[in-house]
Amino acid sequence: MLNADLPWLHAPLAEALARARSHALLVQGPAGVGQLELAVKLAQSWLCEAAAPGAPACNHCASCKLFASGTHPDFQLLLPEALEAPARESLGLPFEEPDAKAGKAKPSREIKVEAVRNLLAFAQATSARGRAKVAVIFPAEALNGVAANALLKTLEEPSGLLRFVLASHDSAGLLPTIRSRCQPLPLALPERAAALAWLAAKGVEGGEGLLAATGGRPQQALAWAEAGLTDAAWQAVPKRVARGEVAALSDWAPPRVIDALQRLCHDLLRRSHGQPGQFFAAAALPAPKRAAPLLAWDAELRRAARHADHPLNAGLWIEALVAQAQAAMAAAAR
Repeated sequence: MLNADLPWLHAPLAEALARARSHALLVQGPAGVGQLELAVKLAQSWLCEAAAPGAPACNHCASCKLFASGTHPDFQLLLPEALEAPARESLGLPFEEPDAKAGKAKPSREIKVEAVRNLLAFAQATSARGRAKVAVIFPAEALNGVAANALLKTLEEPSGLLRFVLASHDSAGLLPTIRSRCQPLPLALPERAAALAWLAAKGVEGGEGLLAATGGRPQQALAWAEAGLTDAAWQAVPKRVARGEVAALSDWAPPRVIDALQRLCHDLLRRSHGQPGQFFAAAALPAPKRAAPLLAWDAELRRAARHADHPLNAGLWIEALVAQAQAAMAAAAR
């Protein structure tokens, strides 16, 4: 069985199976709430050979067993190279580790036209089991311009029993022509109680704080916990950064450093306007007197985010970001 049983997806899955009228659905919502899992469950349900029409997959028929083993001939999952292993692992699907000797090129975060052409070859073939053919694309916004245009014609006029599920946490980044060919399926943040219960079942301590830190995204909270971040360590970030402690962030990957600082800046801006923070507890945050230094810091962080994946020297880059944050917080306190 796929590792895709997120309790808050049961209702959206049932609704999608009952209301889907298009051959192409666009699952859209914030990151970390299960867009990929919902898309994959939809695909499995459409291919299931025992479930009644409009019902979720049975998980026991021959089709479901093929699906769970990652060998279903009528299913394709299209991912960027950089997400291939972690996404398939999170779903419990098998994957092949890339050959380290094959080349030193960094795995791409884009879905390129060659991958789409392979998908179109799959789409044009006859269904092996005669029920349907389903392609899942995640994240859909990773399609580069050439790849997206190559997909358009098939997305508009699919052959035979072909169906698509595009999953996205930034649907605004999709071509309008892609969005217009899909039936939207919005996916909201799960209810707080359901998310906390799920995190507790996964053995996450301090789930309430981590859930708030991620903006209510339980999958992201779990990923942070599994990476060793505790609620106490997260709540200590504002004061440590204010003291210029680079060690507060030095163990984190550059994109995550930017993300954490942007969340801190966001909360400090809220506090400067008399509002509570969103990502940090009230006791963890100072009360800035001026917003102008924080607005300038926010602009600098947005510029720095453009280089977060490829800093020339990550250590020096993080050190500079912490110094910048310390200066902005000190100026805002005066």
